[in-house]
Amino acid sequence: MRRLLRGVLLVVAVVLVAVAAGILVPRPLLSSPQAGEATGEATGESGAPRRTVLLLSNPIHTDIAIPNDPDVLVRFAALASDGLPLGDPAARWLVVGWGGRSFYVETPTWADLKPMPVLRAFTLDRSVMHVAVAGDIPLMHPAVTVLDLDAKAFAALLDHMEGSFVMDADGFRLAAPGYGDHDRFYEAHGWFNALAGCNVWTAAALRAAGIRTGLWTPLPVFLAWSLALHR
Repeated sequence: MRRLLRGVLLVVAVVLVAVAAGILVPRPLLSSPQAGEATGEATGESGAPRRTVLLLSNPIHTDIAIPNDPDVLVRFAALASDGLPLGDPAARWLVVGWGGRSFYVETPTWADLKPMPVLRAFTLDRSVMHVAVAGDIPLMHPAVTVLDLDAKAFAALLDHMEGSFVMDADGFRLAAPGYGDHDRFYEAHGWFNALAGCNVWTAAALRAAGIRTGLWTPLPVFLAWSLALHR
């Protein structure tokens, strides 16, 4: 019994150290001038226009919302052919996330949770991109983090997002219908595991935009803490 207890305590200690290191150790390790910051200002110190993006969080998942501006519509125009209402006058944001195919597609609500998608999430699953068109998002909501990017950082973020999709001659490769009329699932690069899942992808996308994150952020709260610490 004592040996078992020591083993359990060792496992718990290792997990706690890994979580602490993932939050406290910054990535990249050496700081550099950041192109993205949390701010409400529309322009940088030089007066150059800046773009607002949103980090959207729930207890287990994060998405990034990009403004549904003309240049974004041009870049992701192929999505409209799959029925996404990009041109809807009420559309304000394009919400993009990466995740495990089984859990993501088969679990629109907690009431739809099934054992097999959970098992695949904790083992290995193919990945998909989820794209949704959204209207106004309350910026002061506690689940929303407002990020201000310069033009170069915004372009780098879009590059990272687009590079996560599997592309063919017709553009983005549809993987599954969405939960409704305003979202779709697309084939994505990479394999999903809960330890290297959606929130790790989100952190990588933010780093592409010049925002420093923690070394390993498998949960939204870890990503939020690391952003607050290192930004």
